[in-house]
Amino acid sequence: MPTTEQETINHIERHHVRPTAVRILIWHAIEQFNFVFALSDLENALPTIDKSTLFRTLTLFCEHQMLHNIPDGSGIQKYCVCSAHDDIHNSCNHVHLKCRVCNKTFCLKHETIPIVGVPQGFRIEHITYIIEGVCLHCGGGNIEDAQTECCCHND
Repeated sequence: MPTTEQETINHIERHHVRPTAVRILIWHAIEQFNFVFALSDLENALPTIDKSTLFRTLTLFCEHQMLHNIPDGSGIQKYCVCSAHDDIHNSCNHVHLKCRVCNKTFCLKHETIPIVGVPQGFRIEHITYIIEGVCLHCGGGNIEDAQTECCCHND
């Protein structure tokens, strides 16, 4: 993921998005998340930027395959940074875990979504792979030993 200002500008331009000062600032904030995040997480990280600007930017980043929407059933739209292995269907190519206790979603970036055969002529538009259960923290386990990117227990 980009780290310097110029790398961020290059990254945004590679996705055919104009790198405005606000978009660069938002992308830098997104880079700090090591988890599936919601608009509210971005609002907390960038309290000086209004909600509508954040939402429009997230939508733009999704349209240009910089982010993916992760519908995890929580009723809150979540986002995940696209990786080089994600496909053209604007879908993450990795598995997500959703804890039914804390409602947080974790990325398992090392586990790719299995290939599923679909009938000929069926056009895939979006793929989501979410496993629901109880995270190690909520279940009394040790999240530190897990190979997940945890959004709720990184304190």
